[in-house]
Amino acid sequence: MTAAKDLREKSAEQLAEELIGLKKEQFNLRFQKATGQLQNTARQGQVKKDIARIKTVLHERKQAV
Repeated sequence: MTAAKDLREKSAEQLAEELIGLKKEQFNLRFQKATGQLQNTARQGQVKKDIARIKTVLHERKQAV
């Protein structure tokens, strides 16, 4: 779980890289769930919330400009 405060300290490039990684992880988690291999179901919610946090920080920066 990533705090929004920590995300605000990162550059836009770092946030974009982290967002790509989280989206890949989200895809993999969905694939594992579909095949019945997912063990940590709570991770799906954590990843979804982390993606939302990053998008929020990026949107805040875009609006501030």
